[in-house]
Amino acid sequence: MNIAIVEDDPLLRENLKLLLNGEKDISVISDWGSAEEALTAIRQQGAAAPCFDIMLVDLGLPIMSGIDLIKKVKEKKPEVELMAHTVFEDRDNVFSAIKAGASGYILKGSSPRELIEALHSLYQGGAPMSPKIARKLIMEFQDEGASEEYLLSHREKEIVKCIEDGLAYKEIAEKLSISPHTVHTHIKKIYEKLHARNRQEALTTARKKGII
Repeated sequence: MNIAIVEDDPLLRENLKLLLNGEKDISVISDWGSAEEALTAIRQQGAAAPCFDIMLVDLGLPIMSGIDLIKKVKEKKPEVELMAHTVFEDRDNVFSAIKAGASGYILKGSSPRELIEALHSLYQGGAPMSPKIARKLIMEFQDEGASEEYLLSHREKEIVKCIEDGLAYKEIAEKLSISPHTVHTHIKKIYEKLHARNRQEALTTARKKGII
């Protein structure tokens, strides 16, 4: 497994090289202190140069960010696996790195064994993440699911169900014992919440979000 490291802290970069080169099946074949150095070297080496399997990228690089580097490397070398190695554990950095092309996200401060196992996992097709990051992602999706479920009020859900059944405004009003004007007001709010322009769009969005 050939590794490239992009890390602006010289001491940490050397420690990473010592650690990883100490593994019999890992070789650090390139290391750089900035995104600019990495991209220049990749461009100069060209396609014929020995390629790394994984790039370990610090996100807090001095000029171009690690996230931008991940995106550019993924565009130039889509076969390379990219792992964020960072102190950042906030939502924006995690999602931005993954969206840019990172398939792994390991926090600095993880044990040497955790980092090595994560690299092996990534090399074998996995998507390793520090437990704290994985939990954040799970909670994010759980919160998103909950917010979708409660996007509409109980009454608004009743009206959407009536729309699904093909009822007209007057029929909905009679069924729910409310005025047609109230039905109209509710439907207007439903369209706004679902970003819909008509009944069909409202129903389609409601189904996608699991509201009906």
